[in-house]
Amino acid sequence: MRRKWGLSLVVAALFVVAGCSNGQGSADDAEDTTVQLGVIGADTDVWDDVQERLADEGIDLEYVEFTEYSQPNTALENGDIDLNSFQHQDFLDNYNEERGTDLVSIGNTVNAPLGIYSEKIEDLDELEDGAEIAIPDDVTNGGRALKLLQTANLIELNDDVQNPTISDVTGNPKDLNITELEASQTARAMEDVDVSVINSGMAVDAGLSPNDDAIYLEPVDETSRPYVNIIAARKEDEDNEVYQKVVDAYQSEQTAEVIEETSNGADIPAWEEFGRK
Repeated sequence: MRRKWGLSLVVAALFVVAGCSNGQGSADDAEDTTVQLGVIGADTDVWDDVQERLADEGIDLEYVEFTEYSQPNTALENGDIDLNSFQHQDFLDNYNEERGTDLVSIGNTVNAPLGIYSEKIEDLDELEDGAEIAIPDDVTNGGRALKLLQTANLIELNDDVQNPTISDVTGNPKDLNITELEASQTARAMEDVDVSVINSGMAVDAGLSPNDDAIYLEPVDETSRPYVNIIAARKEDEDNEVYQKVVDAYQSEQTAEVIEETSNGADIPAWEEFGRK
């Protein structure tokens, strides 16, 4: 009886150890772990480099592509993906406020200046009265676009509003017609409008170079802080060791070099300017 009991203990102990060492279902175990990352569009050049380095640590970074800004945060909140990387901090803050969610930033990625583009003029001084301008229609990017138009001395805004809308335009000396479009449509609308305000990622996807093709580019200074792009996670995963390794791999000197190369210097490694998160 003593031997049988001892054997049972050994078998039970082996079972427990085997169960504990199986990292397939654990988000906190970097070995053989898959991390699903939500992205917008097909421009993953920077992440491709990060992906290769994470593979050496046993982390399989898998992309889940979305086409509209309304999708990746919903997927993250629902647990359909683990992380997303497509938005700036102001966009996330607005999403949380509107939806009552608690998604958080776990790492800064890039500062991607907004640009004004045109197929019809080469300088904003050529913009005629009554010209048509397209801007993104979501609250934060639309407000950011309007602020850019104000910086370019095209309109005046109520400065007391964090995310202004068209109704907050207080001065419009050229009587510009501002049309709001889904962000992914602003590049496609260039042939139909005089100028279009386009997010950097959407511009690159459309074959545009922000530094070379924008006729006016958003200045980068301390006011850029709300528009720093981030990696987002659910609140309960904020300190997840695997996800922090994803941030570490991104925020590296090698990634900074890839950002410089792939964006032609248009995008700026945000962690170097504004810190880890």
